[in-house]
Amino acid sequence: MVDRRTGQNEELGRFLRAMRARLRPEEAGLPDGGRRRTPGLRRQEVAQLAAVSVEWYVRLEQGRTSEPGTAVLDALARALRLSPAERRHLHVIARGEAPVPRPVSLPVNDSLRVLLDGMPLLPAYLVDFRFDVLAHNGAAAALFGEDFGTGETDNTARMLFLSPRVRRMQREWARVARETVGNLRAHLAHHPDDPRLLEVVGELRATDAEFTRWWDDHTIGQRAHGTKRISHPSVGELTVHYDTLAALDEAAQRLIVLTPADTAAENCLRTLMADRAGSLAGPGLRPLPTHSRPPDAPGADEPGHRPVPRPASDGRAALESPP
Repeated sequence: MVDRRTGQNEELGRFLRAMRARLRPEEAGLPDGGRRRTPGLRRQEVAQLAAVSVEWYVRLEQGRTSEPGTAVLDALARALRLSPAERRHLHVIARGEAPVPRPVSLPVNDSLRVLLDGMPLLPAYLVDFRFDVLAHNGAAAALFGEDFGTGETDNTARMLFLSPRVRRMQREWARVARETVGNLRAHLAHHPDDPRLLEVVGELRATDAEFTRWWDDHTIGQRAHGTKRISHPSVGELTVHYDTLAALDEAAQRLIVLTPADTAAENCLRTLMADRAGSLAGPGLRPLPTHSRPPDAPGADEPGHRPVPRPASDGRAALESPP
């Protein structure tokens, strides 16, 4: 029976051979050197580019070395011009674990914005690993306020501790806030030198005693889903589920979606959206102006005539009231 480590070594060797076979010398900054019996780089060329000995690299491809270190694997990834996904795969098959990706600030994809606006009755927002709010839909603004994503609510951790209004809304504030502290600490372990994340943690430690107490007891937690109760000044209490969906790229963006836990919560969200639609021309469901109907339009004057859904100017559904 082949043990797990032997299988990993064999897979690592096959992967390294395939990666160097596809890379031409000129692509790696090396002279062509004329015709070659096999395509790609030679083993000694990979060793030269990665600053390791040829003997050690040969043994690595043959599966006859101990587990390589992360620095050596990164050097091989650079030498072989691996993509970020290929670099992660190299670490997984060589060490059994993926490296922590360095965060990259990327703009919010248009497709994610379309996805946000495509959920007009579900509050949804996009955050990064610092919990900064990057984008949100109209339902999130209806639930959390039109200023959501700005000021004290520009970061979901900051708004839990610094916004009295948001604190009052959370019926189980201590549980939700403590989970957030655990998430922040876990994220800081992955990104210990990130200036913005350090700024958020430092501000909350300096301004909130409860945050400091939970931070100092080394609370750790990363909940991807759960349930919470919200008290809204307009519609009262509602219970919602929350789910976190991660984008698989270097930006480490996360989509948080709130869904109603029952019919009462769904009705509350519909009421909030209707109120918002009546007060401003923002994203989400909105009323349309009354359009004149030709006198001979069928059904216009019939008893029991119902409104007909028609698209709003931005492509979302809206209800047109009968004249």
